[in-house]
Amino acid sequence: MRLAFITSLIPVAKPDTGFEIANAAILDALRSAGHEVTAFGFLRPGEVPAGPAQAVVIGAVDIENAVAPASRRLQWLAYALSHGLPVACAKLRLAGAGKLVEAVRARGPFDAVILNSVMLPGAVPELTTLGPCVLVEHNIEHVSARQNAAHAGTGLMSWLYAREARLLEAVETRLWNEVGYIWTLAEEDRRALGPAAAKAAVLPLVSGSGPQPAAMAEPVAPAFDVGMIGTWTWQPNFIGLDWFLREVAPLLPTDISVAVAGRLPAEMPPVPERVRLVGRVADANTFLQSCHVLALSSRAGTGVQLKTIEAMQLGMPAVATTLSCRGFTALPENFSLADQPEAFAQALTERVRGARAGNPQRIDGAAFIAIQRAALASALAAGLTAARH
Repeated sequence: MRLAFITSLIPVAKPDTGFEIANAAILDALRSAGHEVTAFGFLRPGEVPAGPAQAVVIGAVDIENAVAPASRRLQWLAYALSHGLPVACAKLRLAGAGKLVEAVRARGPFDAVILNSVMLPGAVPELTTLGPCVLVEHNIEHVSARQNAAHAGTGLMSWLYAREARLLEAVETRLWNEVGYIWTLAEEDRRALGPAAAKAAVLPLVSGSGPQPAAMAEPVAPAFDVGMIGTWTWQPNFIGLDWFLREVAPLLPTDISVAVAGRLPAEMPPVPERVRLVGRVADANTFLQSCHVLALSSRAGTGVQLKTIEAMQLGMPAVATTLSCRGFTALPENFSLADQPEAFAQALTERVRGARAGNPQRIDGAAFIAIQRAALASALAAGLTAARH
């Protein structure tokens, strides 16, 4: 099939955020199945597409709150308020999302159009008229926005997130009715679609397209006791990090070190003395393997946690909240579940002590990767077939 993959961020050679990693996994699987896929969307300034010949770049622009100056964020907000749009959709319309319709038509026709998240079709409703459509719901966006409102620190932010949730719910409900098929990344999200769940399936993801280090090499020598990685500028992720830093880290023995990797918000609060903020790392897998144990501390959000998938692929031991493991009915033997601060800290301490004593608690993630890839290919094929009939 000839497919148009319409996305806010076109995949680059080294995907950074969970959203980008998921995009790359879906595109790799589609192309591995023999489909001709053209990606349409935006890039951050200075970046280039992973496959330039298979991409149409509408513009180079920063659309993330964490890096945008205050003046641009105010512009987004003013446009959203004056046009009755969610801010997430307003910023894309201002970036030039309207040009997408013309670009897709110029390259078409396509057998199917894949709408990668609700934000672009929320900004440009005409996108759903370009062919049989499949929607990728990375998260149930209005639920995440509602969670953000509940955790917001000020009345104004709470109001803005509540407004976002209300408008995104309207956008999502419309799209669930309009598209031919929906892919979610977790079964919990598929069930949240209501009647539209009948035309939806879950996409089991893998992180990266090549062999994983746990299946092909000796682990990296540990440099830290506990490791965490994520895009912490995304509010649902930060809620989990904040919980860990405030309520779990102070309960850990003073000799246990914690390293936090990934993008951090500019207004990062002080952290406990045993915690080291290492920022963005050159290679996520190498960082993860340099830790004795991983902490997966999600307390908000929908969809699936890419860092949980990465931990499973690498065979790394982890302590996780129940929400961090959404989408999985069975967990590896080297995962511990804990939702209360005391239990989380105790489980981390026990696994770190075991690793220091000579039991690394690492397993081979090759079987997990094979199962995920086979299930991903099957779900993609079923969705594309259903969308065209």
